[in-house]
Parts: sequence; structure tokens; C-alpha cells
Amino acid sequence: MKVYIDTYGCTFNKADAQIMGGVLKENHIDLVDSPELADVIIVNTCYVKLPTENKVVYKIQQLQEKFPDKKVIVSGCMVEIDPEKLEKVAPDCSWIGPHQLNKTADVVNGTYCGRLIRECGFSKDSKVGVPKVSDGSLIHIIQIAEGCLGACTFCCTRFARGPLNSYPIKDIVAEAKKAIDDGAVEIQLTAQDTAAFGYDSGEKLSDLIKEVANLDGEFRVRVGMMHPKNILNNVDEIIDAIKHPKVYNFIHLPVQTGSNKVLSEMRRGHTLDQYLDIVSKFKSEIPDLTLAVDIIVGYPTESDEDFQLTVDLLRNIKPSLIHLSKYQHRKGAVSSSLKEIPHEVMKKRSRNLSRIKTEITEEENKELVGSVQNAVVVEVGSKGGFIAKTDSYIPVIVDGVNLGDFIKVKITDATATYLKGDVVSK
Repeated sequence: MKVYIDTYGCTFNKADAQIMGGVLKENHIDLVDSPELADVIIVNTCYVKLPTENKVVYKIQQLQEKFPDKKVIVSGCMVEIDPEKLEKVAPDCSWIGPHQLNKTADVVNGTYCGRLIRECGFSKDSKVGVPKVSDGSLIHIIQIAEGCLGACTFCCTRFARGPLNSYPIKDIVAEAKKAIDDGAVEIQLTAQDTAAFGYDSGEKLSDLIKEVANLDGEFRVRVGMMHPKNILNNVDEIIDAIKHPKVYNFIHLPVQTGSNKVLSEMRRGHTLDQYLDIVSKFKSEIPDLTLAVDIIVGYPTESDEDFQLTVDLLRNIKPSLIHLSKYQHRKGAVSSSLKEIPHEVMKKRSRNLSRIKTEITEEENKELVGSVQNAVVVEVGSKGGFIAKTDSYIPVIVDGVNLGDFIKVKITDATATYLKGDVVSK
């Protein structure tokens, strides 16, 4: 039997796909790299935004129409968030919930034999140290926790991932060590909120980062998204951990809005001043810091004045990476009961922020032209060349290198999204 896994969404979801692949491999089920070659197709869904929902729904429908003789299984967040819609879209499909990955082989085998199997519901099973099938890259993803402590009004992901479940530091370090021994040059520590790590187990994110970074070998550590409210009591220790030479000078710190009023209405659990204080401390201690932020444009209660405060915030903190999302109602989210702002207003604000985003990120990157940066080569470029990541986690397009090389590169050009450079030495 042959299985193809089509995955959407975040780094965490990619790791879920690797676990499903590991379970299948252990059960002597082959993985293939196209649906045409498969007997069974798994669509590993993301449901965080409406455009992604539309994309996965279309894909599920398309696969059923195009391959009527093949079995289609749906996994990922859609299974837990919107089973009603999934039932309408795919009444004959089996399901694998994001907490039921260890049952992947059973679902695949049963479905292939003509049974309808739907494994859903929550579990505390660890996703660390389990067999995984990688994509062949030198980047290794480790899920350090699942679920969150938040109650953000706009979010539906928490209904799929559940309450916080942190995994033991010793298990995470053991998986990281094995990955490094196997050739990984980048370890990505991921969760719905890495800053919440250990709140349920008594362990600390700062200790985890240091223990992984102190492993033998030449590699880098990337720490995933951190909710500002869960850093407040541990800022100094996390800064100290990220200053480790093997950890990227990078933080992903979503703020969503520059308005205290809207922050409160979103139930974000922190104020703008607290956010600015965190950013200020990081930037003063780590001058080469890359700050990534998330912004939601057009939350239902966002006024023109609130929007201007968001513009002012971005111009003030000048993030190196800005992820923009236009607000849209999500299944089960509290804010879905509110009236959306007019489409034209949303469109105008989004265009405005997109322009500002490009201005800020291009300006930040152009300041690096002429500098020499340390970098590690982690990917083959989709349009040729290789992608290396600087110590500040900024992608640089280079030639004449090999995957896994640690290099010095002189920056020759910059855009709003990446740098170009010439290799100075390896």
C-alpha cells in the first residue's frame, strides 16, 4: 500500500505529518510524493484562517473528484474545529484528529479495506521521541508542547489543540541530540506558544533552550512563536538563553494590534506598554535581533484611531518580519458574533499596512548591505542557488555552497523579504 500526505499550515502541522509518516513507515506502509502514485491520500488540514480553510476544502473535494478510486483521509485541525462542515464536504472520508496520530496506520489500513474510521478527541500522548519521517532537509522540528493558555477571541486553533501539554525537557534534548548526530544543522523548537512551555510541568523555556544549545555539534536553534503575556515573568531568563551563540537572534512576538482597547477586547492578556517593554529589553540586550510580529487588520471593534495606533506601533518598533492577516470570522471564535467592519475599509487598511510593511522590512534589510554575516546553509532555493540563514535568521541567497555549510557571506543586495550575498569563506 502507498500513502501520500498533503500538509498545510504551520511548522507544528508539518511535524504532525512527519509523525504520521513515521507511524506508517513502522507499519511497513510506503510513502510516495504524489497523489497519482498513492492508494490512500491524507490531507493534513490547517484551519487558522479563512483562505486556508477554503484551500483545504477545495483540495479535499478536488481529490475525491479526480481520484474516485482512491481513499481520502482528512487529518489536522479541521477534524476538531469543524466536523460539521467536514461531514458535508467529505461524508465518505475517514478522519485522524491531531491528538490521534499514533492510530494513523490503523485508520489507513481500515480505510483502504473499505471501512469508515474517525479517530478524534484529545490525548496527553507525547509527540517527542516518536518515529518521524523527515523531508530530507537539515532542519529538524521538535514539538515542545501542544495547546495553549490563551483565550484570544479571534482564535479557533485552540479548539483543535486543547489545553497546554508540555513535554519533558529530557525527552526534547534527547531528540535534538539524535537529530544533530544525524546531521541536522537547525533545530526548530515549536508549539502553539513556546512561551507557555512548562507552565503546567514546572519546567522553564529558558532552561530548555540552554540545554539544547549546549549540546555538542555545529548547529543553530530557532525558538518559535511566544505569546507576550507568558514572557512577562521570565523576560530576563529567556533573553539570556537566546543570547547563546548557537541560538538565532530571533523572536516571533505577535502583538496583533497597537491599541490597548482592542488588545483588551481580543483578550490578549497584556498591555501595549508591557509589549513595548519586552521588545525594548530584547533589543537592548541583543542588538542584531530579528523581531517578527503578527498583525490582524480590521478586528471588528477596530476604529480608525485604533488602526492608526497600529501604524504608529510598527513605525516605532520597526519589525524585521511582519505577518499581516485581514480579520475574518472563524468557527467557534468568540469574535465571530461581532459585526465585521465594511469590506472597503478592511481593504484600504490592509493595503496601507502592506505598503508600510514593505517600507520597514526593506529599509531594515538594506542596512545590512556591505556587511559580512555568519550564516548556515539550510535549503535549496526554489529559483536556484541556496538559502542560508544569518545568525539573526534572515534568509540570504548564495551560490557555490553545500547544504549544511557554515559560511561567512558579504551582503550585496537586499529586498523586503531576503538578502543576496557572496560567500567570503567557509
